[in-house]
Amino acid sequence: MAGGAGDSGNEGKAGQFRDLVLPHLDDVYTLARYLMGSAADAEDAAQECYLRAFRHFNSYRGPAIKPWLLAILRNTCRAAYAKNTSVVYTDAEVENTGAAAPPIWIEAVDTPERLVLRQHDTDTMRRLIEGLPSDFREVIVLREINELSYREIATVIDAPIGTVMSRLARGRALLRAAWITAEGDLP
Repeated sequence: MAGGAGDSGNEGKAGQFRDLVLPHLDDVYTLARYLMGSAADAEDAAQECYLRAFRHFNSYRGPAIKPWLLAILRNTCRAAYAKNTSVVYTDAEVENTGAAAPPIWIEAVDTPERLVLRQHDTDTMRRLIEGLPSDFREVIVLREINELSYREIATVIDAPIGTVMSRLARGRALLRAAWITAEGDLP
């Protein structure tokens, strides 16, 4: 699309982009955080993803924009990782982002003990997910955190639905085994 920044076509494109794509910023950042390992790298990847999405917004043709956007993010993260092989997760890189969003099943009264246990469970689960091999980690995050369907995940990772199902099953099994190991024997 030719024209200057003040071009009405660009303003319309920017408005449409803002309305359709910006609501998914939290999901993009969450996936980037798990794929990149650090908050700073995730912010860079999310920003690059949005720049690429805006540049190629005219080529978007699908009904579901979230999988399209997450596929761009995945490619962005892989490209960044390929350029910078020093991107490695360490516990020291985890930032305390403040209060976590309360789960839907939250009980009426949060005692200090419940808050400590919930934070422990959240920290443990985050650490265990980040410890999964990348193929399993990304499908777990896309399904369990971003709540994408199998078909949408298949679109994002450019793989058959059977591969998505297999990776999810294997990822969940690895996650469960790691949880049991981290928390002791559970019934």
